[in-house]
Amino acid sequence: MQKILKTATFVAALILSGCASQPVSTFETFQAHDLNGLLSSGQYVQKADNFFVINDSSSSMADEYLGIGYPAQPSPTKFSVEKEILNRINHTIPDLKLTSSIRSFGFGDCLSWGFTQLNQAPVSYSKPVFGSGIDALTCASGGSPIASGIKGTTEDLSTTAGNIAVLILSDGHHLDSDGVDELQTLKQKYGDRLCVYSVWVGNQEEQSGITLLNQLANISSCGFGTTADRISSPGNMANFVKSIFLKTGTPIAADCSTLDSDADGVNDCIDKCPNTIPGAKVSILGCWIVDVKFDNDKADIKPEYYQNLDNAAKRIQEHPELLLEIQGHTSKTGSFQHNMKLSERRALAVKNYLINGTHSTNITSRGYGWTQPIDTNETEAGRANNRRVQLEVNGQAQQPLNPQ
Repeated sequence: MQKILKTATFVAALILSGCASQPVSTFETFQAHDLNGLLSSGQYVQKADNFFVINDSSSSMADEYLGIGYPAQPSPTKFSVEKEILNRINHTIPDLKLTSSIRSFGFGDCLSWGFTQLNQAPVSYSKPVFGSGIDALTCASGGSPIASGIKGTTEDLSTTAGNIAVLILSDGHHLDSDGVDELQTLKQKYGDRLCVYSVWVGNQEEQSGITLLNQLANISSCGFGTTADRISSPGNMANFVKSIFLKTGTPIAADCSTLDSDADGVNDCIDKCPNTIPGAKVSILGCWIVDVKFDNDKADIKPEYYQNLDNAAKRIQEHPELLLEIQGHTSKTGSFQHNMKLSERRALAVKNYLINGTHSTNITSRGYGWTQPIDTNETEAGRANNRRVQLEVNGQAQQPLNPQ
């Protein structure tokens, strides 16, 4: 008897609503956020393997939508907004390997005279394919037998593997009360694999439908309900799609050999001075060097090094906030005391040259004698490399651990 009464109700609703062609609205362009970067970085990973839609195509969805977030010409119906939400979801879903499906519920010609219709059978997801499934939703008519839509989805899911996301779109108006029982049956069958989400697409006088849709979503314990206006912006839609399809992952560490954070020509794996100022000449390990070598037992700057010092002066003028210490060094010939004084004179000579070129008050000098060689003292070439000056910038030694 109950089924007879329901059928009579559906037929009556069909007669009242009719199956006249319903206006097609053109919505303003939606600029979807690109979520693929979250996947490629490892910040997020795929959560859902199946995406099944249950769409309310009953007669109440043919009413004009009076909410916000979906401007269109002519004014859209709630049914048109449902399709627009699905289109926005489709454009926001990142590159994932999914099985997708779309099923509707209602009655009449819009559903081939059945209470539910499979508008798109389970298929490998792609944006064009899912888009064609959305296009298969042509009109809205009849009553609201959501139980039939859920029961049909239970059968549609029978061949799936992996995690399942079911999305219900409806205004919640006069939904078949058996929907709660059918969804509980669906949850029992698929257990923790199943998460249910709902979107209320209704008008103010139908707000009671939010409670029922939230109740359906909460049955799965891992889903939730929302409203059309809350997910209308690109940012909020992106968050909604992330909630359905993605979960937090472990970010993929970048390959340091492909990075050069300070753009000095030395990759981050071997750069011992990772914050070199732009334009500074660096050693093979990425440290700022002032390439000035001295003759044995001399502290005079030879003209061939003027250009190197002028380049350093230019960098200092561009960054007057830098604190620099000019450090003088010697090779290991002669006494310790003699070489300490010689290294101080070398450092002072370079300091004075740079001050004359920059008028900086942030430059000091210090001698280190032979205590910090960068090459052997057993050959003339090695000793020549040790007779040098180098910089300390903001307390960080710019030691070229190997000769340039």
